[in-house]
Amino acid sequence: MDERRDKSRHRVLKAGTIEFGGGAIDCTVRNFSDTGAALDVSSPVGIPQHFTLVIQADGAHLPCTVVWRKERRIGVRFGRGGRA
Repeated sequence: MDERRDKSRHRVLKAGTIEFGGGAIDCTVRNFSDTGAALDVSSPVGIPQHFTLVIQADGAHLPCTVVWRKERRIGVRFGRGGRA
């Protein structure tokens, strides 16, 4: 498989929370770079295109845009591409 990312991602295993519109879904951060991450979720159904990823261990609150979805994993890019 060809690497299509600008930055290489590093494997991690951290608890995270996907927060949006007053709701929250637990996730696991599986890999991470300066520009994005892959998140394991119980189901991608109901997760909006834009949300905030909270990683309590790091004190991070990262705005995210979903770039791909699979059965139990989603790929995100950090930032909202200029959208509100």
